[in-house]
Amino acid sequence: MDINQKALALGSKRSVIRELFEYGNKRKAEVGAENVFDFSIGNPSVEPPPVVTQALKDLLNTENPTSLHGYTSAQGDYGTRRAVADSLNARFGVGLTADNIYMTCGAAASLSIALKAVLNAGEECVTFAPFFTEYTVFIENAGGKVVVAKPEEKNFQIDLRDFKSKINANTRAVILNSPNNPSGVVYSADTVRRVCEILRDKEREYGKIIYLIADEPYRELVYDGVEVPYLMNYYDDTMVCYSYSKTLSLPGERIGYIAVNSAMKDSQGVYLAVCGAGRMLGYICAPSLFQQVIKRCIDAKVNVKPYKENRDLLYGALTEYGYECVKPDGAFYLFVKALEKDAVKFSERAMKKDLLIVPCDDFGVTGYVRIAYCVTADQIKRALPKFKELMQEYKNN
Repeated sequence: MDINQKALALGSKRSVIRELFEYGNKRKAEVGAENVFDFSIGNPSVEPPPVVTQALKDLLNTENPTSLHGYTSAQGDYGTRRAVADSLNARFGVGLTADNIYMTCGAAASLSIALKAVLNAGEECVTFAPFFTEYTVFIENAGGKVVVAKPEEKNFQIDLRDFKSKINANTRAVILNSPNNPSGVVYSADTVRRVCEILRDKEREYGKIIYLIADEPYRELVYDGVEVPYLMNYYDDTMVCYSYSKTLSLPGERIGYIAVNSAMKDSQGVYLAVCGAGRMLGYICAPSLFQQVIKRCIDAKVNVKPYKENRDLLYGALTEYGYECVKPDGAFYLFVKALEKDAVKFSERAMKKDLLIVPCDDFGVTGYVRIAYCVTADQIKRALPKFKELMQEYKNN
């Protein structure tokens, strides 16, 4: 067959998350949406902040339609990029300008571009398990090789000794995702500091730059006053990949950015490589309407209270039933130890009760499932008896 076999393979089998999501849609049509408890996908259940809706109305009612929907510069509208840089400078004390910012079609584009900009064929990129399944696709598409560093299973912080052992002369980049998908863990300032110390030591040892890529779509979704360290303040050779999908509940609008640290070695050259990678991948001129929305709503964020209430409800009930759960400090996922070694079989058994939960083998950790609690509180309440029944079945067996 005269087509790209790798593309065919990816197109023929969706990610485990998408497979469950599509199964859920089919199942809802068969038995009714109220009878399917879909915890598969991270689709925000909290509506966008009112300022976002107002910005859209104002733009559509007052702006010239031709310019509003027209092309921006390839790397994004200058005013939007400047607003992003100014906001980051004010919040985190960094020294960015508009020419450190590249507007993108969401986090997937941000990561794909960043990896394409810095990876040469065959170079390695380290990611910390558990990790978002599509990292493997993004890294390999950029010509790189995926290397997985293990977590400390007691708290799912980073196993620093294992991480250090994974860095070698062929390492070019490291992806760090905090708050983490799928665990909800926020890496502590101490963990981040020690990761960066290891990277600086390895840069000196091998005489080369190792880029730290911060994947931050969940930065604003944190609970109980937990702080997420801003990686540019810990390591100069950092790029931040960001999306407004969760911050503003706009996942379908595909808007985000890459920020290249101005303190990075050859920052200008790296930014130009980001621009070139965007060109190679066809990720230029992010949606112009939503660039204008972002400019007007630069420091807005969703109300996280419903997510916290969902977390507390679900975590409290499942731990009471006997499940082992990692208590999330951020994002909207609960990481739960499966009731048997094979998480896929556990997930399939849950499906028989129309509980759709994601096995995490493809996330780099076996024996766990992810429950996305960005759903209504009512769905969680109605699903709890199913989780209780599932636990009882395993106890009986």
